[in-house]
Amino acid sequence: MFASVATSTMTIRRVETQSTASRLAETLRLGLAAHRQRTALARLDDARLADIGLSARSAMAEVNRPFWDVPATWRR
Repeated sequence: MFASVATSTMTIRRVETQSTASRLAETLRLGLAAHRQRTALARLDDARLADIGLSARSAMAEVNRPFWDVPATWRR
């Protein structure tokens, strides 16, 4: 009983094994990919945006995000 109570309150932390340089390189790689995609999105006209289910306002909101602001699902 005591062991289950003690272990139920423990937290597990993920140990970062990447170096600072490799994390920076990964952030830059993802940022450049986001920048390329947002640039392409900015070039779409209203009809093409409607085809993919976006309004001009929502597309511009995405285009104006900083390059380093990428979706969490892109990160490993």
